[in-house]
Amino acid sequence: MTRADQERWDILHAGSDDEDKPSAFLQLVFEQFGSVLPAGRTLDIACGGGRNSFFLAQRGFDVVAIDISPVALAKGRKWAQEKSLSVSWQRADLEKIELPESTYGLIVNFNYLQRSLVPQIEKSLKKGGHVIFETYLIDQQAVGHPKNPAYLLGHNELLDLFSGVRVLYYREGKFTEGDREAYRAGLFGQKITKELVHK
Repeated sequence: MTRADQERWDILHAGSDDEDKPSAFLQLVFEQFGSVLPAGRTLDIACGGGRNSFFLAQRGFDVVAIDISPVALAKGRKWAQEKSLSVSWQRADLEKIELPESTYGLIVNFNYLQRSLVPQIEKSLKKGGHVIFETYLIDQQAVGHPKNPAYLLGHNELLDLFSGVRVLYYREGKFTEGDREAYRAGLFGQKITKELVHK
């Protein structure tokens, strides 16, 4: 990721004074499947100001939150301190990062698409670990930001990207997120192991 990319995200986060609510898809997954998600070591990819990290930390998860923007991370630290929540904030260029193997019981990724990172996400999950991933569909081009196809999923592409996991829940279409509607695809899956396959 270039210096210009980082500066663009810094400006975006600097212009936002309010803490965002957690992702609607993250909340949905926890409402329906929370009982199969034991609290443990968790990675929040492209965390921004930490809205999803806070949601997880409040539920007892040990969250590592990574982002390229120091402005976003500074906001996250401030809010975490105000909420008395423990989150490990780490600045990283996700285009150059090497995620540790078999480390996390849960990895979440929202509103960020780096296709080359998906194999690393799968590798970084522990046996039986879970992934929650949601971002924009190609249809979003017609209604608003983002418009660059490099950052938009094709139809069913998310299923293909995570072909190495057992899909527990999947959706794609037009959904409400915050105060607006957007075209999105979301997946909740579990890392496949030989033991799980034979059950």
